[in-house]
Amino acid sequence: MSGAYLIIVAAAGISALLFLVIKVRLHAFVTLLLVSLLVGVAAGMPLDGVIKSIEKGMGGTLGFVAVVVGLGAMFGQMLEVSGGAERLARTMVRRFGDDKVQWALGLTGFIVSIPVFLDVAIVILVPILYRLARDSGRPLLYYGIPLAAGGAVTHAFIPPTPGPIAVADLLGADLGWVILFGTICGLPAMILAGPVWGSYISRRITKGVPDYVTLGEIDESRELPSFAQVLAIILTPLLLILLSTTSAILLDEGNPLRSTLVFIGHPYAALLIATLLAMFMLGSRRGYSREDIQNIVNKSLEPAGIIILVTGAGGVFKQILIDSGVGQVLGDMMSASGLPYLVLAFVVAALIRVAQGSATVAMVTAAGLVAPILQQNNVEGPQLALATIAIAAGGTILSHVNDSGFWLINRFFGLTEKETLQSWTVAVTIVSLVGFAMVLLLGAFIG
Repeated sequence: MSGAYLIIVAAAGISALLFLVIKVRLHAFVTLLLVSLLVGVAAGMPLDGVIKSIEKGMGGTLGFVAVVVGLGAMFGQMLEVSGGAERLARTMVRRFGDDKVQWALGLTGFIVSIPVFLDVAIVILVPILYRLARDSGRPLLYYGIPLAAGGAVTHAFIPPTPGPIAVADLLGADLGWVILFGTICGLPAMILAGPVWGSYISRRITKGVPDYVTLGEIDESRELPSFAQVLAIILTPLLLILLSTTSAILLDEGNPLRSTLVFIGHPYAALLIATLLAMFMLGSRRGYSREDIQNIVNKSLEPAGIIILVTGAGGVFKQILIDSGVGQVLGDMMSASGLPYLVLAFVVAALIRVAQGSATVAMVTAAGLVAPILQQNNVEGPQLALATIAIAAGGTILSHVNDSGFWLINRFFGLTEKETLQSWTVAVTIVSLVGFAMVLLLGAFIG
């Protein structure tokens, strides 16, 4: 097949994917599988080769993602049910004081959304926002935007949340580098999109607690886990993964310490350790029975299952692009165009995000498209982690009416659609653009 024909096939496949998701409302998992199959056939692959590529793409992706996302979901559910997220919020707000409460909420969202999905973090912490707004008389967005922006950053940039985990796996990026670069790029994004933008927009949208919200008193006497305990459990897997990456750089191969740190710092081991710690420290030691803990972790796997399947289908799409030769053609085109791969990664993810709404689907789909190009251009090491964050930044941009997160903010903050666009949509766009600017800055030193 000619290169021009393969490009047409790829473009038609992407158009079909967006049409089926947006207009037909076909589930992303089914859509990605169907489009992968059709692209493989249209590109002239043998029919049995298409099936083998589907098996290879699905198996290769889920072999990693299913374990990590499943453990991460259990970990996050234990943190939620035990009151650990609430403890973090209460302590941060109290220690920072009234004059820096926005910074406290931004950092709370940043930390809590590492193990907990963004929508869950907002749901369990929004009563604290309501109380702060009621007691201070300030607009709800003054407190809400920093919390939501902090959560949006880590939800997109820092594993073990599903988006960056999936992209890192599809690109072959080292998670230690992804965590490091995600933090470096994410903190400035959180500051500008959270406390800075929250202060500005709350002077223009001055709504308080929505009328339909019934405010009850938060029971301050309810026993919650300690702040230090919760923070230590959340940071455990991140530190283990970072130690693994650092030891692989600083210590010689064959060094027993390096072998040990690489082993316990692998995402499988790191998250398993953190999950067992959470079950014991936040579960068993706080009076939960074994049956209670089993019910909690079983419940956590319901939303995780959907994410795992969509990610696996994204792996199928990537494999079809590679095996059909489309990736080779795209890589050659990129090399000839001179367009930097980081810019390409950001733009592809941003376009898919705006078109179909879901950040996770945008990131997975973009990674499937970009991975063969990066492979063709011999991008490796830390550069793959930067490409991961570039895709994450693109997949975060311009949340609007086709994104479930848009309506979550709209409802909990009592906003009109126009006000949600003016506040939340701008906030996540700041996260996206600042994050990507930091990626380019890091790329200038690393590349």
